[in-house]
Amino acid sequence: MPRVKRGTVRRAGRKKLAKLTKGYFLNKSKLYKFMKEAADRAGRFAYRDRRRRKRDFRRLWIVRISAAARLNGLTYSQLINGLKKLDVALDRKMLSEIAVRDAAAFGELAGKVKTVLQV
Repeated sequence: MPRVKRGTVRRAGRKKLAKLTKGYFLNKSKLYKFMKEAADRAGRFAYRDRRRRKRDFRRLWIVRISAAARLNGLTYSQLINGLKKLDVALDRKMLSEIAVRDAAAFGELAGKVKTVLQV
């Protein structure tokens, strides 16, 4: 089997890793072994956290909606149940935006939910 010299391929791979780890602390941006470990680790975190971000935002929206609902004399579950009975098709993201930016509109929504739940 003939000998293969990897000159340009090896350099290209190393340059790619160096670009990925630019700005990392000490050896993680300088030595190949540590660059590879750092890039792999960063990639794992990035992959995990792209999924995690969706969960985190949903939790934030629910906390905001819950706080606003309690200010209007409802619990979060009562509010969501009432909105479903009213056929209001607002998702949690929009509800939390309304709760944060327009408390009066959220109060009206909560008032409608109260009337539906008492009937």
